[in-house]
Amino acid sequence: MTLRKFAGLGALLSFAMPGLAMAEEAAAPVLNSGDTAWMLTATILVLFMTIPGLALFYGGMVRSKNLLSVMMQCFAITGLISVLWVIYGYSIAFDTTGMEQGVVNFNSFIGGLGKAFLAGVTPASLTGPAALFPEAVFITFQMTFAIITPALIVGAFAERMKFSAMLIFMGVWFTLVYAPIAHMVWSGNGGLLWDWGVLDFAGGTVVHINAGIAGLVACLVLGKRKGFPTTPMAPHNLGYTLMGAAMLWVGWFGFNAGSAVAANGTAGMAMLVTQIATAAAALGWMFAEWITHGKPSALGIASGVVAGLVAITPAAGTVGPMGALVIGLAAGVVCFFCATTLKRKLGYDDSLDAFGVHGIGGILGAILTGVFAAPALGGFGTVTDIGAQVWIQFKGVAFTVVYTAIVTFIILKVLDAVMGLRVSEEEEAVGLDLAQHNERGYNL
Repeated sequence: MTLRKFAGLGALLSFAMPGLAMAEEAAAPVLNSGDTAWMLTATILVLFMTIPGLALFYGGMVRSKNLLSVMMQCFAITGLISVLWVIYGYSIAFDTTGMEQGVVNFNSFIGGLGKAFLAGVTPASLTGPAALFPEAVFITFQMTFAIITPALIVGAFAERMKFSAMLIFMGVWFTLVYAPIAHMVWSGNGGLLWDWGVLDFAGGTVVHINAGIAGLVACLVLGKRKGFPTTPMAPHNLGYTLMGAAMLWVGWFGFNAGSAVAANGTAGMAMLVTQIATAAAALGWMFAEWITHGKPSALGIASGVVAGLVAITPAAGTVGPMGALVIGLAAGVVCFFCATTLKRKLGYDDSLDAFGVHGIGGILGAILTGVFAAPALGGFGTVTDIGAQVWIQFKGVAFTVVYTAIVTFIILKVLDAVMGLRVSEEEEAVGLDLAQHNERGYNL
């Protein structure tokens, strides 16, 4: 999922009449309509994951008095990040000025401002790793990834952060955390994690570990919801959550298969392994819950679906069907225990399990990518030394965890000191729908 530009230069020789000078002319790059159509479709699918998918998924899991606040946050983040992406986000994530493979410098960590305000982008601007499609489509496709990543964090601190503080936090976090990590992983030769050889096809580190760790830090800094864990805080509408999970499942084909940035065999295999891993994780979570608690739940299978989608994301372009099956099953079972048993033992209030599903699922998927990308295990990557690649994946995970945790903590503590992060106890008791937006998402 990296931006590659091709000059498409070719020499045209003219020998029409003796004595005429030989002329060279640049061959115009040709747009591939099939790839363009697929990338347009994939972009729509990924945006569909946030609004309405994630908004419904999270909205159904909170208490009724906080339904609109969570959905409002998803919509506001969509607007905010879209604007910031156009002004400078795309540039600092994908501008490759000053980058050189094997050389660590400032531009190994963050891009320049050569594409700020989308300078130079026109309807004729083309991009692509093989065939060509409009750069405007690539910009929008990547924008949808930048939108959903901070939106995922909302699940960790749901029901207790001020809307104003949330907006500022998301804008600063996008600038200092998301865009630099995206640059380091996806910008190509010279990007720090790219040069390390980290495999992240569609966002295991950039999206899910990033958001999961930020969510964990946020819920720890804000503290527990009033009454947690003794007061019942059951989801108010699991029908919304199941609908949201279904939308995420469908939209994720744009997320993963779209990351091939072409309508080709890699996209087709990414679609297949995404379906396999997701189905396996849904069953893995369901049976783990059934065995542990005596009954399978709708919330459990929806959570398992998301765990499988998360775990296969970094591996979607390199693993085969059987590798996807293992990754999915592992994600379902491991994320179930982390979102239930581990969470209870450690006592942190990750409201909607952003860390337990996205953080843990992302870490698991990133590490297992190093295993199942190997052709010896049915993968389609170039991994010949599984141990070495797993170590590279571990380094990428560790770097992302440490960088994201430290920067997120600093942002939150500064904002808390300047404006305060948390609503008052009275506002929390009333609910954020009424306290923050003067609206109700339910009938009395």
